[in-house]
Amino acid sequence: MTDPDLTTDILIVGAGLGGVAAALAAADRGAKVILTEEFEWIGGQLTSQAVPPDEHPWVEEFGITARYRALRDGIRDVYRRRYPLIDAARDRVDLNPGAGWVSKLCHEPRIAVGVLEEMLAPHRSAGRITLLRRRRPIAATTNEERVTSVTLASEIGEEDITVRAAYVLDATETGELLPLTGTDYVTGFESRAETGEPSAPESAQPDNVQALSVCFAVEHIEGDHTIERPARYDFWREYAPSAWQGHPLLSWTAPNPRTLAIDTRAFDPNPGDDALAVDADQSKNAGDQNLWFFRRIAARDLFTPGFYKSDISLVNWPSIDYFLEHVLDVPRETELERYEDARQLSLSMLYWMQTEAPRPDGGTGFPGLRLRPDVMGSADGLAQAPYHRESRRIRALTTITENDVSYAVRGDAGATRYEESVGVGMYRIDLHPSTGGDTYIDVASTPFEIPLGALIPQRTVNLLAANKNIGTTHITNGCYRLHPVEWNIGEAAGHLAAYCAAGGTTPHEVHADSGKLADYQAELDATGIERHWPDGRVYAY
Repeated sequence: MTDPDLTTDILIVGAGLGGVAAALAAADRGAKVILTEEFEWIGGQLTSQAVPPDEHPWVEEFGITARYRALRDGIRDVYRRRYPLIDAARDRVDLNPGAGWVSKLCHEPRIAVGVLEEMLAPHRSAGRITLLRRRRPIAATTNEERVTSVTLASEIGEEDITVRAAYVLDATETGELLPLTGTDYVTGFESRAETGEPSAPESAQPDNVQALSVCFAVEHIEGDHTIERPARYDFWREYAPSAWQGHPLLSWTAPNPRTLAIDTRAFDPNPGDDALAVDADQSKNAGDQNLWFFRRIAARDLFTPGFYKSDISLVNWPSIDYFLEHVLDVPRETELERYEDARQLSLSMLYWMQTEAPRPDGGTGFPGLRLRPDVMGSADGLAQAPYHRESRRIRALTTITENDVSYAVRGDAGATRYEESVGVGMYRIDLHPSTGGDTYIDVASTPFEIPLGALIPQRTVNLLAANKNIGTTHITNGCYRLHPVEWNIGEAAGHLAAYCAAGGTTPHEVHADSGKLADYQAELDATGIERHWPDGRVYAY
């Protein structure tokens, strides 16, 4: 694109899972869309952040949208058509190429990029979706409570672009449009007095934000592949967070998320296992006792012998959780410095594994660990983008609190049922250590719904949240931030924007008018969005 001034029906800033889902939903309904992305890969936490999909135990049966299921099926289809799988793996309906324990569909991130690009391709060819890569929002203009334009800077030295749109969706990983547009939002912990949540603190803690992580993938082959000693290695080698009870962060030791007792995990590369027998269901088994298997994204035994020289394991473990400082509402220079510190932590963990980590045979160091830059799509082998667990969150028409989803509160009654529901999701309330010094917060939840009002700001009339920036609290962000939920949020938001643009209405009017709400929800139903969990069955996780 060379025109510095563009106009469209819907501008979607951020092409993570929520942004891509929103673009597909809006374009399928006939809207013209501009979709932007800061990094080279679209797909966000599934691709550029390299995080295998965190999903609920029933994902193969129900509880996701039809488009999200098409994404999952597409990933498996690529492996079946293009990769030399052994027959027993190819024949598995629930093929898990990485045989990781964290997810029923662990895979190389590049495969998901290709499937997402394929899903967008017809609309891009027809001119309904324009994708602007390597663009980051830096400014916005507003008129009263309406966003009129967003200016996007280039990450590769090109000219700034200003986009005018009838509707704007914030699908960024950290809610970047909220401060730029004057949309009311919250960060960190709300107070117990505000939310009534059992796990909330007495006073609000806006700077207390969950850890971010810079993930990377490794294989283990013969030779010495030790990286250069990281500049911050001495600091990270000695760092012992209080929640670690005297143990260093760079270790196989960390608090158990559910009990907070100190656990020591195993690490044994390529030990040989029955990859076909892996039952990736964290409601039965957390699956993290051998870290090599936990987020493995390529299990060599599922492929023709010799195709992979080694398994490929994705490192997204407690030891790379960066919670020294948050990156929200700080100067850009400070933000980039903190990202670099997080990268130093990840490189330090790798260097420690290569040189000092205890081995099962009693020795130290795994010099055969080798980064896979090709798998990450980066020059240095680290993920292209940091994995953000927590975003700025809109002050929404509907705010979801712990009391709406906690099993301890709701019991067999299940989560709050919303007549305004636009989707469903399920995951434990899983909060990682945070910048305020908190350890894990882990609360059993019940299968929940996504209320429309959580996507709509209280004041701004033409901006919608389309990622983890919806109207949750710090606590409930812990279960609404996962892959299929983000996709569902984006899909519902994109469809709503297109519905409003075509009908000359607003999200607030749809939310308030039972007739319009029912009409919009009927369209969601027709596209394969499940808005309620199956009746007559109670689930817990």
